[in-house]
Amino acid sequence: MSEVLNLLASAPVLVGLIAVALAFDFLNGLHDAANSIATIVSTRVLPARYAVFWAAFFNFIAFLVFGLHVANTVGSGIVAKSVIDDHVIFGALMGAISWNIITWLGGIPSSSSHALVGGLLGAGLSKAGLHAVVLDGVLKTTFAIVLSPALGFLLALLLVLVVSWLFLRATPGGVDRVFRIAQFFSASLYSLGHGGNDAQKTMGVIAVLLYSHGALKGDFHVPFWVVIACQGAMALGTLSGGWRIVHTMGSKITRLSPMQGFCAETGGAITLFMATYLGIPVSTTHTITGAIVGVGAARQTSAVRWGVAKDIVIAWVITMPMAGAIAAAFYFVSKLVG
Repeated sequence: MSEVLNLLASAPVLVGLIAVALAFDFLNGLHDAANSIATIVSTRVLPARYAVFWAAFFNFIAFLVFGLHVANTVGSGIVAKSVIDDHVIFGALMGAISWNIITWLGGIPSSSSHALVGGLLGAGLSKAGLHAVVLDGVLKTTFAIVLSPALGFLLALLLVLVVSWLFLRATPGGVDRVFRIAQFFSASLYSLGHGGNDAQKTMGVIAVLLYSHGALKGDFHVPFWVVIACQGAMALGTLSGGWRIVHTMGSKITRLSPMQGFCAETGGAITLFMATYLGIPVSTTHTITGAIVGVGAARQTSAVRWGVAKDIVIAWVITMPMAGAIAAAFYFVSKLVG
């Protein structure tokens, strides 16, 4: 630890890049706060001002539950470690941050995760061409773009069917009371999965940055202080909220009851837990959106505003190439200036 502190003190560029990475992590929490709280807010189970504290707490403690498989994938499984330098990291982070701000201002629930992956690819390709790409990691991440919302959709749809059968003879008021309480549990699980998967992406970026500066001895790993810093930055971002996107996620796609909110959050949480265990950097935005569409479709297909869903899918498709293009531009500017 003392060696790292000495390196940080003697390397202002490294300190600056770590600060930019933590700024991205903060914006990730801000941008993706909707993923954790949209359903519990839209069902009026918990007011927004309390929901963000609830989500931030479980975002922060996620490191106690999950390993660091996703951090290892992002740090060494998207772009080859040998390609990483300060210019590549700067370009990647600025590409992801820029796209996050653009979509946040527009209230578009795009993926911070895939913005970062796109940024890494854009900056890495700008430096070393196709030799920079770790194909296995990129294919796994790209596959998850389709799989995570599809799995969230199917699990949420299945949960609605099972719960509807179990509570077939219950009164609507009784069902509502049960699931208003149950949503606290499901929202906690989803926030835990969100913190476990999303914060690890920034951990991987900082760790590979330290590795490129010779600050990590032995094999590639994520220092504990990096874990705490990233979980803290994401939790603070979540506390700052993301109300534009909460509105899109929680009410524009479909109207939710507490039972439906519980099913969406639980289906999404199961998907995130599985992906995090496997080390796949999935999009929490994609996952919860798929789950919300699933519970809406379980009621009737007309309950889903498919036009809004289509706009969200378009945003998903363009996120990686747009973030990559912006990252490439920042990479070349960085090379010219530095």
